[in-house]
Amino acid sequence: MAQFVDWDLAAATAGALSKSGPAVSYEEAMQVVTELRALTDEAAGHVASYTGLVAQTEVPPVRVVDRKDWAAVNIAGLKQVITPLVSRLTGDRPTGGVTEAIGSRVTGVQAGSVLAYLSGRVLGQYEVFSSEPGQLLLNAPNIVEVERKLGADPRDFRLWVCLHEVTHRTQFTAVPWMRGYFLGEVQAFVDASQNGGEHIVERLRRGVATLSDALRDPESRSSVLDIVQTPAQKAVLDRLTALMTLLEGHAEFVMDGVGPEVIPSVESIRSKFNRRRESGNPLEKAIRRVLGIEVKMRQYAEGRKFVHGVVERVGMEGFNKIFGSPLTLPRLEELGDPDAWVARVHAPSPL
Repeated sequence: MAQFVDWDLAAATAGALSKSGPAVSYEEAMQVVTELRALTDEAAGHVASYTGLVAQTEVPPVRVVDRKDWAAVNIAGLKQVITPLVSRLTGDRPTGGVTEAIGSRVTGVQAGSVLAYLSGRVLGQYEVFSSEPGQLLLNAPNIVEVERKLGADPRDFRLWVCLHEVTHRTQFTAVPWMRGYFLGEVQAFVDASQNGGEHIVERLRRGVATLSDALRDPESRSSVLDIVQTPAQKAVLDRLTALMTLLEGHAEFVMDGVGPEVIPSVESIRSKFNRRRESGNPLEKAIRRVLGIEVKMRQYAEGRKFVHGVVERVGMEGFNKIFGSPLTLPRLEELGDPDAWVARVHAPSPL
């Protein structure tokens, strides 16, 4: 079987390269963990009340992690998804011998480097790869570091983060088909290549190398989109982009809707946080572009505008029809035209 990544080496690399968190005492660290767990429960009540979405499955408890743990969870999740895909694509054929072994170790180091970088940036995540229906991760060191840099009230900032991440958890637990649909689209993207399995493995490996190179060379003009080579892959990518823009925009809309009612300093937090998102030295900006973080930042704004437009026209209950099935999800072209989605989904049934 083709070995795409040396996962053990990826985990070791991420652990070795992950930066230490901000200086806190043991007592302070325990207080942060306890408060984040409590605020997650509080945020869940606010999100359910505001959105009208109710979990249809058991909701796993939040997992408060540090940077190394965050990287380890994501490596475990990626391994569970990617290994079976590579196995199926190559038919479990043995490939490459020593060359393949060296390639998997190189990719392991590259993947670990990328995750080490991201582990110092991500505040929270609903991780869907490793388990059903997924698990909510809150990266405590990053939350503390950012709230200090912003000069934000700690409790207000932590609840603000929780509102966003709990909304993502709600999207996957209140919409039982969401995780399967997302994972199916990831598999469809790989399947959409017109080349054989070994070629796919090599292109995926080059994609990881592109990300790793960006960490060292801010002048790099490469992009992860370089692995998109067929019209079929482009079609899948459009669907995934539309989905992620919806989910991110919905989370932003909810945190902005709930925030003013429960977070006294929310206006100051939002203003400072937006400036932080938009700032960055040339190296940071280059890395964000190649890793797709710049795209994600645009998704926040575009998705929030779309959700606001739909809710303004048909209300929250009408908006929630978007989660009825994969067919009611917005198409990429509809994200800039809420009226088009409303007309398609809310149109009267023909007699």
